[in-house]
Amino acid sequence: MAKHLVKLESSAPASRVGRAFERPRSRSPFTLFFFSFAAAVAVVAVNVVDPYSGATASPYFQVAERYDGASTQALAVSGAYETSFTRDGYEFVAAPIPEPVVVVEEKTEDTSTGAAKKPATALPKVTADPGSAQAIAHDMVLARGWGEDQFSCLVALWNKESGWRVNAENKSSGAYGIPQALPGSKMGSAGADWATNPATQITWGLGYISGRYGTPCGAWGHSQAKGWY
Repeated sequence: MAKHLVKLESSAPASRVGRAFERPRSRSPFTLFFFSFAAAVAVVAVNVVDPYSGATASPYFQVAERYDGASTQALAVSGAYETSFTRDGYEFVAAPIPEPVVVVEEKTEDTSTGAAKKPATALPKVTADPGSAQAIAHDMVLARGWGEDQFSCLVALWNKESGWRVNAENKSSGAYGIPQALPGSKMGSAGADWATNPATQITWGLGYISGRYGTPCGAWGHSQAKGWY
């Protein structure tokens, strides 16, 4: 098979055709210096105008609201981290508690019941004479206008209370004397010798019966019903 050769001819001059296939010349050093300087100036200008433009472009940058409503910047840190702090120690010192004052009251034991009782004031020793005491009381009863029946009630009452003994003392209650005054010092209103003188004790006793029960028989009836007068 015959080959056909086609000859291409260009209408342009040979010199121009040759230039079309030449490698372009490189830029001059001045041009490269100019572009480098321009790029550096642009970077500096961006940082001056907005120095945080690079930080705010980060996906970890967030804008939060402060307590006063103004915007502030917050940096979110990914990953686990620990925060620890130490408080200043303090010591609480309580006021000293005063020691309680204990008052010890001396007591004696009742030999009849075994119960403790308050100590009684020491009384002077005296010899009791029940017969003499009843004679004194008889005169005083009649002097008040009471009859023999009232004296009989008085004899029964004080026989039960004291046996007409001037020094009779109730160890459990502290009552004392012929009328068994409680405490015995009450009879001091009738005389300072209330602890030893039967007349002083009987005077106080008749006054007490008159003021509270009216007559010795009234006091005796109450004693029989209640066990005391």
